[in-house]
Amino acid sequence: MLKGELLINSEEYPGTTLREGNIVLQAIGSKVELLALTDVEYILYWFNELPVICQTRHDEIMNNAEEPSYYTPLDMSKQLGIFMFALKDYLLEGMPCGLYIEMKAKELIFMLTCYYPLEQMSTFFFPISTYTESFHYFVMTNYKHVRNVEEFAHRGGYNVTTFRRLFRNMYNVPVYEWILNKKRDGILDELTNTKERINEISSRYGFDSASHFAHFCKASFGDTPRALRNKAQKAKSDNQ
Repeated sequence: MLKGELLINSEEYPGTTLREGNIVLQAIGSKVELLALTDVEYILYWFNELPVICQTRHDEIMNNAEEPSYYTPLDMSKQLGIFMFALKDYLLEGMPCGLYIEMKAKELIFMLTCYYPLEQMSTFFFPISTYTESFHYFVMTNYKHVRNVEEFAHRGGYNVTTFRRLFRNMYNVPVYEWILNKKRDGILDELTNTKERINEISSRYGFDSASHFAHFCKASFGDTPRALRNKAQKAKSDNQ
């Protein structure tokens, strides 16, 4: 939180008001509701896998992770506050570079893990400490990198039948249908909300040619990747 008051409602933070300098951490899949109580500024960082700079410190935190009797937001240290406000200024310039953001994400996690006492970090990171061993975590960190169910199952050391059963029990949909829906969501978000090159998006999502990617986008969204991006940019400029 960089400015204002934001009401968060989740299992860990039920009915909690976040104010300038507060930080909270939620695991993937958490049910979270946010309501702005005033004009607010905040940075939301989504990650599937925690960037690790200092492995020894990371392992120490995770091995000592302990659930608190109640959760309280973490307060930014002076150093972290300087870092976050500088990052906000960069983001507002509107020219995000993916590699630069990745570097800043690593720097953020380094400052969190190394600038705070072990006991404080062990409770802060508890929401993801047990989650990282789960089937759900495996799914969320690998679905972008597989082309079919067999490859997905093999990557986790499962036979296909067992993998399908575990998956349906957790998500209540067939594996392949879920993968397609997640990829559609990710592709549309990157085409409309980032400036990343279309061929890089196509390659990262496993398409072997520009024509295959264009066909997928027309079938899924009704238009080509370039047209989707142009429409999104026009809509943004019309609203400014």
